[in-house]
Amino acid sequence: MSPSPSPSLFGALFVRDLRLALRRRTEALLPIGFFVVAVALFPLGVGPEPQTLRQIAPGVIWVCALLAAMLSVSQLYGSDFADGTLEQLLLTGGSTTLMATARATAHWTLTGLPLVVAAPLFGLMFDLSPAALRILALTLLLGTPILSLLGSLGAALTLGLRSAGVLVILIVLPLAIPALIFGTGAVAAVDAGQSAGAHLSLLGALLIVTALGVPPATAAALRIAVE
Repeated sequence: MSPSPSPSLFGALFVRDLRLALRRRTEALLPIGFFVVAVALFPLGVGPEPQTLRQIAPGVIWVCALLAAMLSVSQLYGSDFADGTLEQLLLTGGSTTLMATARATAHWTLTGLPLVVAAPLFGLMFDLSPAALRILALTLLLGTPILSLLGSLGAALTLGLRSAGVLVILIVLPLAIPALIFGTGAVAAVDAGQSAGAHLSLLGALLIVTALGVPPATAAALRIAVE
């Protein structure tokens, strides 16, 4: 019996998306650039008061991460849909769910992972404690995959529609609010000297539910769009 082609299919699609992103470096770097600029401007606008900066830091960083992720999801499947590549991929007989998972994973690698790495550095600008910085990085590590998965679903649902970028934001932002609440709540709890366990558990549970439920829904939306 020949080995299952699923791992090789996932790897091939994942590497393909990374290579395509490297060819369009400006588009790939836009979300990261937006995140850096937006977060860096807040201390200048709010003022240098440490207590105020510590209070707004979790919300500012998480909102900027959410908006940065949304910048690149509207065209997640757009170019493949326009040139017929998406239809050919669906005709190969491979798992559409696996394809959706690979695309969301590539998006997170290009967008979410750099935000996870950069966020603690910007947390220092807001005078966060070392414990709060660690929790901030952990919440983003759990939360940014949720944003990529939801963004992938929104992009599939609006594939081929006019004003798809606006529609994606309208679809994804309400769904991402729980992740935003749990992520900011965990950092705020640590900063207040409380345990962040409950918020992290809820964020982890949300990630599991999203990872199990969103790829099949995305696959179904892609098949409907192509048909």
